[in-house]
Amino acid sequence: MWLHYNAGMGSVGLVCDEVFKRHDTGPYHPERPARLDAIAAELERSGLMQRVERLPVRPIDDALLLRVHERSYIDRLVEACRRGKETIDCADSTICRASDTIARLAAGAVADAARAIGAGRLRRAFCAIRPPGHHCERDRSMGFCLINNVAVAARVLRDEGGFERVAILDWDVHHGNGTQHIFEADPTVLFISLHGHPAYLYPGTGYAHETGVGAGAGYTLNIPLMPGADDATYRNAFEAQVIPALEHFEPQVLLISAGFDAHRDDPLADMAVSDAGFTWMTSAAVALADRCCSGRILSVLEGGYDLAALARCVRTHVELFLGA
Repeated sequence: MWLHYNAGMGSVGLVCDEVFKRHDTGPYHPERPARLDAIAAELERSGLMQRVERLPVRPIDDALLLRVHERSYIDRLVEACRRGKETIDCADSTICRASDTIARLAAGAVADAARAIGAGRLRRAFCAIRPPGHHCERDRSMGFCLINNVAVAARVLRDEGGFERVAILDWDVHHGNGTQHIFEADPTVLFISLHGHPAYLYPGTGYAHETGVGAGAGYTLNIPLMPGADDATYRNAFEAQVIPALEHFEPQVLLISAGFDAHRDDPLADMAVSDAGFTWMTSAAVALADRCCSGRILSVLEGGYDLAALARCVRTHVELFLGA
């Protein structure tokens, strides 16, 4: 167990590395390497790259990985990549020979960022990694996701750091079914997801009545939103449900599954959130973390497929982490 120093004066970390582009999804896949090019270029152009602490990238170890995923799934992923298969488990989870290696690097980088925040060396961090993770369940890939990165971070903070209450806020437009699946029976992890209504949008889960199971009953909050939901809709959901739930739970650290695909310009959904809407959500998350958990936030990239909107929203996300 680590000592939990006051992270109030800590710096902001950033994971952003060319190696993640080696996960080759082909020229027509929306979850493509160009997403990271757009983010990196915008962070460089705005000067933010020089204001953050660049974090190293190293692979996750098997002991930690197996606290999140079943051995049978990990073995199947390794074998599929070794054999040069083009997909795993579903048609949209595209892989190449390097995908297992790159997914392990992404998860390892997120784990190390969680350790840095938990130990107080960093106050906040943003991980611009791929492949994304929140659809990946214990035993299968879904929706472009190969390892559940935010679940890895939660395990690190709970099991290694000794944090007793970890909150995960997922505002990707698609329900974080994998994260819910992994933690639905765990009362030490509060999972909150705002997403497109499952009657209209992939993956078809995340109804409001899904609130956790067993000891975890009441520690899952799903907020499905109808097509066309805009800044005001998201703000109302935050003020009426998200913020009260987080304040009641009193998390010691806040994790964000930061998908930016609810943006009105995004091609994979039918929402109407603007740049200003994402700015407000990040500001609200930062303010809540300052009140509840000494400012500790670890944010992990999920979706966001319009390159210009993604780059702008990530830039502002990082600016607000820095206090701009």
